[in-house]
Amino acid sequence: MKLSSSRRRFLAAGLSLPAVASATRGSSPEPQAAAQSAPPASAPTFTYRTLGKTGLKVTTVGFGCMITSDGSVVERAADLGVTYFDTARGYQGGNNERMVGAALKKKRNQITLSSKTHAGTREQALSDLDTSLKELGTDHLDIWYLHAKERPGDITDDLIDAQQTAKKAGKIRFAGVSTHGGQTELIPFLAKHPAIDVILTAYNFTMGSSLNPAIEEASKAGKGIVAMKVMAGGVRRLRPTDPNYAKLKQEGALLAALKWVTRNPNVNTTVPSMTDMDQLEENLKAMAHPFGAADEKLLAAHLERIGPLYCRMCGQCAGTCPKGLPVPDVLRFLTYAEGYGQFALGRERYQELRPEHASVKCSECPVCTVQCPNGVRVAQQLIRAQELFA
Repeated sequence: MKLSSSRRRFLAAGLSLPAVASATRGSSPEPQAAAQSAPPASAPTFTYRTLGKTGLKVTTVGFGCMITSDGSVVERAADLGVTYFDTARGYQGGNNERMVGAALKKKRNQITLSSKTHAGTREQALSDLDTSLKELGTDHLDIWYLHAKERPGDITDDLIDAQQTAKKAGKIRFAGVSTHGGQTELIPFLAKHPAIDVILTAYNFTMGSSLNPAIEEASKAGKGIVAMKVMAGGVRRLRPTDPNYAKLKQEGALLAALKWVTRNPNVNTTVPSMTDMDQLEENLKAMAHPFGAADEKLLAAHLERIGPLYCRMCGQCAGTCPKGLPVPDVLRFLTYAEGYGQFALGRERYQELRPEHASVKCSECPVCTVQCPNGVRVAQQLIRAQELFA
């Protein structure tokens, strides 16, 4: 595939990360792991980093449980040695936490467990936390996130008080914030916020180097950094009829995308989605094989393909729709359905839109005023989401 010079420059900039990951404090195995005898050749290789000032040692590849329905995959990951697991109160209609808790019951004291609340008030957040603890079968969370925040104003004193109250009660160890968009403004704010310990942010190869300064600043401030959306929309979910399916599957676009993220020494761990044993096995390879020239070439080609479709969640289109449609959110819901293969999740999120937004029909607008700086065909994607979910 012939690449445009602009795309080459974009990806090259994103690959210009410090080449010191192997020498950082977090890239070597934790002491107790290093002291053990060498694992069998067939066993996965694990690397560890320290999650900011929390002191928690986590595997650089963690487990995002959002779309996992098979508890045996979660249990297997913990048995193999994965130490970071992430869920949320709202995943799978509240059922995900129950599955995760059952799968990790035997390993609870050996792993780092996080969950999230989407609540907007102190009372609702604390209620969510109590429900999360019950469903997970634990008396505390290692990290509790305020979920899907996009601007400093979303981090209210009310919600911070909920986290501090939970800390004092021993229900959580550390407080975090998760963000899908607006990170260039929000992450620097969180880096300076004394009550926030961990930042969970969308971060992948399509974003190039745009977030690197903010992530580095937060890391230097002692904040733990966890990366999500690392697969840029679920490259594994290409349809078998797609002409690129066999090639990308064979060449390992998914693994390359994950390795691109883990090579950044300021990212402590990642939460890729895994739904079966094959995905688990493939993702764990990212800790054994460094990112190389072949991976760079593969991702450059893939970026050309998904450029018109995948929202980078940069937030630049937020508030530009004259009808008030939350464009980044709707595009993310479409990714759940067509990227992750999770139609029910995408539709569930879409139905949470305010009535005046859910009723918008982009096909009725003569011209779309929302322009994506990254070349995403916004109007086409919005119409597709409305046809799929409405």
